[in-house]
Amino acid sequence: MIVELINTGSELMLGRVLNTHQQWLCRRLADLGYEVTRQVAVADTGRDIEQAAREALARADLVIATGGLGPTSDDITRDLIAQLLGKPLREDAAVVAHIEQFFSTRKRPMPARTRVQALVPEGALVLANNHGTAPGLAMEVRPNPFRADPRASWLVMLPGPPRELRPMFDEVVVPLLRRVLPPESEFVCRTLRTTGVGESIVQERIGERLRRLVESGLDLGYCAHIGQVDVRLAARGANARQLVREAESIVREQLGPHIFGEEDEELEAVIVRLLTGRKQTLALAESCTGGLIADRLTNVPGASVVFLASLVTYSNEAKQKFLGVRAETLAQHGAVSEAVAREMAEGARQQTGADYALSVSGIAGPAGGAPAKPVGTVFIGLATPKAAIVTGNFNPYDRKTFKQATANQALELLRRKILAAS
Repeated sequence: MIVELINTGSELMLGRVLNTHQQWLCRRLADLGYEVTRQVAVADTGRDIEQAAREALARADLVIATGGLGPTSDDITRDLIAQLLGKPLREDAAVVAHIEQFFSTRKRPMPARTRVQALVPEGALVLANNHGTAPGLAMEVRPNPFRADPRASWLVMLPGPPRELRPMFDEVVVPLLRRVLPPESEFVCRTLRTTGVGESIVQERIGERLRRLVESGLDLGYCAHIGQVDVRLAARGANARQLVREAESIVREQLGPHIFGEEDEELEAVIVRLLTGRKQTLALAESCTGGLIADRLTNVPGASVVFLASLVTYSNEAKQKFLGVRAETLAQHGAVSEAVAREMAEGARQQTGADYALSVSGIAGPAGGAPAKPVGTVFIGLATPKAAIVTGNFNPYDRKTFKQATANQALELLRRKILAAS
């Protein structure tokens, strides 16, 4: 089965907006057994959208287009597709009622222009949008004048905003696809997430051991992020589950301590889960990360059960006042030092009564480094009921990447300590 995506929007081509649809839809479709073979992004111009649609319909069994269904002048996808397929547009009374109710419940006047979103190409299925006003549309293109063979194609059009597109896809499009275009063969995909080890080392440890399975049909992939590497194991066909199961066993055997999660699980979610299960608590004392670790933790539902407090002590004075770091320690060792990171962690734990306290102090750059402590130097402290430990790391990146890498290292230090204490 050939599946193609068309993402429309001049803002994508100008680099003003990140194209998250491509990654999200490809991942969701792959999980469902539909492998995307081509993806294009085009500007909001009639010529570009029409050409992309013609080319996709000439090849694909399923075409998903995003964007261009709203009420503004650059929302032209619906009109162009209807024109391309020779389908007249008709106003759908149910969609009009939905739009009117959307504005009524929010006590806002309904702009006259929004009514254009109720225009539906003849024969199209309306896909309910419970999070916005523009409905999605689905059409079986039969006969398909653009294909050389006699097969039909399905065309699905979805609104651009992710908060509308994603729930609509899961709630409406997935059931439709399962009914009209069921996957041709079983597809199994498993992702194991690792941290604390580089991409080349990951491949070195598992690549050769998985060669036999790859030759038998296993799709092995690596995806490197800041501070972590994902290992993707996928297979299609009758023996897909067995291939992936055997491959996962080998990966876990070789990378066990470095595997922190599965699929989309984030390191901070693992921390919250581990602490919740053990009825333990955490406090933070952040300097160079500026609250990033706290931000990541509080993005996890249920974090309030285990996360007590975060103190962003950026200045030396704040480190002394709120964490009890001694002036003589700062004078002798400097703010970026093992001694200060230790006192920061101990002070945060003492001030909050948490079971664990993490601290970070480093030089994010681009200025502020010295030969003994170059830009990228960072110390991470962890205070526990028994003792405090400090690790030194070197993250010579730009400021944002430095903060992300440091946050990952701190959370991984805590994860390993929690597991070791079990």
